[in-house]
Amino acid sequence: MINGRAQAWLEHFLGAHKAVAGTVHSHFRSKEQTGLKLVAAVNIPAKVQEIVAWVPPGKGMAGQALVQGVPIQTCNLKDDSSGAVRPGAKAVDARAAVALPVRSASGEISAIVGIAYNYEHVFDPQELARLQEAAASIATEL
Repeated sequence: MINGRAQAWLEHFLGAHKAVAGTVHSHFRSKEQTGLKLVAAVNIPAKVQEIVAWVPPGKGMAGQALVQGVPIQTCNLKDDSSGAVRPGAKAVDARAAVALPVRSASGEISAIVGIAYNYEHVFDPQELARLQEAAASIATEL
C-alpha cells in the first residue's frame, strides 16, 4: 500500500538527485515472515509495482541490499546479467540504479530506497555515501 508521506518524500528525493524513477520499501518483520513492503513508487509500471509489492530477503536489488546491508547497484538495468536485477525491473525505463539500505537509530535496516537514472553510470563510494545519507531522511516518513 502506497504511503502518502513516503510518496511525497520519494518525489522530492528523486527531483533533488535528478533521477527518473524510484521506490521505497519498508522493512517488515513478524514472527512468520520478514521482507520488504512497497510504500512509494515513481515511474514504476503498475505491473512491476504488483510484482515488487512484497520482496523477500535476497530477491532483486532491494532484497539483496536488505540481506547484505550495503548499496546494490547496476550501471544498466536493461543489460544487467549479474542476477541482481529481476526481469520486472528491466521493464522500468531507466539505466543506472542503486538500492540504498536505510538504517534506524538502533542500526537495523528500516527501509530500502531505490533510485534510477536515464543514463549508464557506475556509482563511486563517495556518491553512494552521499545518496545513502540523503536517503536516511525517509525514516521520519515511515
